[in-house]
Amino acid sequence: MSLTELLLRPVLGSPAKPLITHYDDKQGSRVELSVATTVNWAAKTANWLVDEFDVEPGDEVAVVLPSHWQTAGVLLGAWWCGAKVVTETAGARVAFVAPGGASGATATAVVSLHPMGLGLPAGSVPDGALDYLTEARLSGDQFSPLFPVPGDTPALGSSTVDEVLAEARSRASAAGLSAEDRVLSTVDWVGEEGILAGFLTPLAAGAHLVQVTDADPAKLASRREAERTTADLPS
Repeated sequence: MSLTELLLRPVLGSPAKPLITHYDDKQGSRVELSVATTVNWAAKTANWLVDEFDVEPGDEVAVVLPSHWQTAGVLLGAWWCGAKVVTETAGARVAFVAPGGASGATATAVVSLHPMGLGLPAGSVPDGALDYLTEARLSGDQFSPLFPVPGDTPALGSSTVDEVLAEARSRASAAGLSAEDRVLSTVDWVGEEGILAGFLTPLAAGAHLVQVTDADPAKLASRREAERTTADLPS
């Protein structure tokens, strides 16, 4: 079973439950994703990767993106079809990068990071690249892996599905996180450690992640109060 299925299976019974709330203090935006919406974006991404790039278990997919609600869909979609997520683009089957980001991958998908999920402005897609949001939005809302994803499939760098899940659960347990928690985090999802600490750890607990990107320290207290958070993941 894929890492995405293992992570999301415990929360699928509550599709309307908020799973990720994303604040971008630089943009002044707030976006909340329910379990159902998160699964939907992950499915679209997985279908797109398989249909357009023939991604199979173990293929490298580079994710070089900031902590953002769109990044969550990219990561979960990549793992759902069995991809090995890496944070260096060279040699990857597909690389997801922010606008202006460079890529040495076979194919490059530019993620707009627009707060409301709009694609890239007309004429702004670099030559040879693809507009992820515009393209993937047309893919199916449900995904079934074409191939089994065994637990020993590489999932994040050199770590396997089983190893990543065990480490994320261990960290969640050590932090005392549970499915009842609402976790405020300012951890940037940079590199494998950032993805593991800031994204996978609260998700492994089934907690509601309140992610603040480009955090304004003066606003964190009001974020905690407004979101009724119960735990912090400091940067």
